[in-house]
Amino acid sequence: MMRRLRGIVEPSLMRRLMLAQLGLLALLWGLLLGFVVYESSTDDHDLRQDALYDAVLIVADQLADRPAQLREAFRYIELALSENIEKSLAPRLVLERGERTLYRSAGVPASLRTQRPDDIETVTFDGKRWRARARISPGGMRMTMIVPADRMNIFVTLNSKGFYLLPLLISIPFLALPAWLSIRVALRPWNAVAQEVGSRGPRDLAPLSFRPRHRELRAMVDNIDGLMRRLHDASTRERAFIADAAHELRTPLAAMRVNVEALQGQAVEPRQRELLAGIVSGVTRAGRLVGQMLNLMRSDAAGTGHTEKVALDALLQDRMAALSCLADARYVELDLEAEPGLAVDGCRETLTSLIDNLVDNAIKYSPQGGTVEVRLRRDGDCAMLTVCDEGPGIPLALRERVFDRFYRDPAQTQSGSGLGLAIAQAAVVRHEGRIVLEGRDAGSGLRVRVRLPLAGSTVLPSAALAPSS
Repeated sequence: MMRRLRGIVEPSLMRRLMLAQLGLLALLWGLLLGFVVYESSTDDHDLRQDALYDAVLIVADQLADRPAQLREAFRYIELALSENIEKSLAPRLVLERGERTLYRSAGVPASLRTQRPDDIETVTFDGKRWRARARISPGGMRMTMIVPADRMNIFVTLNSKGFYLLPLLISIPFLALPAWLSIRVALRPWNAVAQEVGSRGPRDLAPLSFRPRHRELRAMVDNIDGLMRRLHDASTRERAFIADAAHELRTPLAAMRVNVEALQGQAVEPRQRELLAGIVSGVTRAGRLVGQMLNLMRSDAAGTGHTEKVALDALLQDRMAALSCLADARYVELDLEAEPGLAVDGCRETLTSLIDNLVDNAIKYSPQGGTVEVRLRRDGDCAMLTVCDEGPGIPLALRERVFDRFYRDPAQTQSGSGLGLAIAQAAVVRHEGRIVLEGRDAGSGLRVRVRLPLAGSTVLPSAALAPSS
């Protein structure tokens, strides 16, 4: 219900164009009605019909000595003149002989009298303007015909009879559907551009393949391509700078560590050894950060690394063996269960970085004597990799933020750079997979679930892996 209400309230270009078309229709109909009112107020066609005057005056001369029949005849003449005309817009008649009035239409004041016979004059009564013309017969009969000339009166009369709103209300249902269809067809190129932009990944900054023929849309597509080109150039410069800086830092950091370790061997006092050990620890962390930055740049670079069929169970066994010394140093047990025969099409170096970062984080945050569980199993057309630790975990509110580069849980006491999960996410995205963080079913700790399409399978849908609390 709220979604439907939001759809009605939310501004819509389709609705705006339809309202513009209907508004233009109302405006054109109003202008047409205004033209009719103007023409009606200046139309003297009835007043200029001499044959009508002559015919009526002949009847009046012949019935001059029979007043009752004369009035009855003029009543029928007035009805004939006002047939199919609104009563307030119908002509009025006045028949006089000398100073005597033989017939006068209802509403015409007795004082009304034109000054010049055969001339059309403007008169006013009841606060409205009228056009009048009088003509005299050879027998002395004077007939005056009066037609309305007040534009506001004509407009109000027409509107009160529904001549303005009624046609609009009747025509709207027949115009709304064609207007909607025409706008929908006209917006097809726009929708094609929107769909292509929406289907792009965060690192796909190539120019749009859709090339519209329409001048207005072509300008927008050119501007989008220009923006993507500038973003691509800026991103390339940023990656190149970080990669170059990280690469250049590796050599001096390694030399510094060698020199400090040499000084450690010559130090005699415990205070000196403690200070040098702190320097070695800091250099080690800096070297690890530099290595992570290089891995991140490699993961971000599109097409980096050779794509091959990688057996995940064999890769996991290899990396767990390589990381076992780190686990032993922290007295953490590694527990691996891997279903054999699961392989993905991807970059071995990137997948290695993914596994190393997830397992390294799990070892680092697990307490002494804890266990890191690594599981690999088939889940439909995907391989499900799960890494669980017994550490403090990550609050639910921060489980999306920790994938940002250099962001760390403010309550975390362990040292780190905030790049491990960012590198893992970049590797997963490159392999068109999904990664989520969850709390463990029982006790403290964190469960990381990674789902990767198996070799030869299709790309994962966006809702394939939903996070849970």
